[in-house]
Amino acid sequence: MEPIIIILGICGLIMFFLLVSMPGKALKWTGQAIMKVMIGAIFLFFLNAVGNQFGIFVPINLITSVVSGFLGLPGVAALTVIQLWII
Repeated sequence: MEPIIIILGICGLIMFFLLVSMPGKALKWTGQAIMKVMIGAIFLFFLNAVGNQFGIFVPINLITSVVSGFLGLPGVAALTVIQLWII
């Protein structure tokens, strides 16, 4: 068998496996991003519930949920500082 045919066959198999596994990874990343945004909204809800006693209120919307979801507690702290000192 010609070496070029073997190399092309191996490259074709690699491309096939990459294309087959790609939709699964995209769904996994999308699901993880949605979960992080939901967790960020929950963080903000608890911040507003506890912070209401101290006059702290951070609105819950898509942008603040994304920031607090992807950055975690430092993101919630940053949003609180922005709300208190800048706005």
